[in-house]
Amino acid sequence: MRAEDEALILACIPSLRRYARGLTGDPHRADDLVQDTLERAWSRYSRWQRRGELRAWMFGIMHNHFIDGVRANGRRADQAALGDMPDAPVRATQTDHLEVRDLDRCLQALPAEQREVLLLICVEDLSYQEAAQVLDVPIGTVMSRLSRAREKLGALMQGRDSVSRLHRVK
Repeated sequence: MRAEDEALILACIPSLRRYARGLTGDPHRADDLVQDTLERAWSRYSRWQRRGELRAWMFGIMHNHFIDGVRANGRRADQAALGDMPDAPVRATQTDHLEVRDLDRCLQALPAEQREVLLLICVEDLSYQEAAQVLDVPIGTVMSRLSRAREKLGALMQGRDSVSRLHRVK
């Protein structure tokens, strides 16, 4: 592997750490997930076709490894106990800290498939097409999940537990 290739992989670490933290809700598990992703990317680098963005390819590796881990443990990522989640890093003011903690808890309350799409598009700034490739789903599914995630996150942040809109049909 060339030095330029190593530099490209290393440049992805901050984005990988953010995505991993959003997926797991735990800084220690997130670090483990990033390390596993980097190991896999390094060992499989020759398989990268250079057709897409390296960062998106690495997000795909991370996503697949995370899902494999969830399946192996026999639990669903969206059932993580909110009480076990550590507080967000201390911010400049107490109010900021509480808002960040609330946002983090609301993100963890989203179903995993909605949280993944929201993080990839809104935090990591991937296109819908890139997110669809990472998650191995159609682009329409990405758009639908993102819409539901934004709606549910807004409701959770406002203190509403559910986002069900039942319309009476006559």
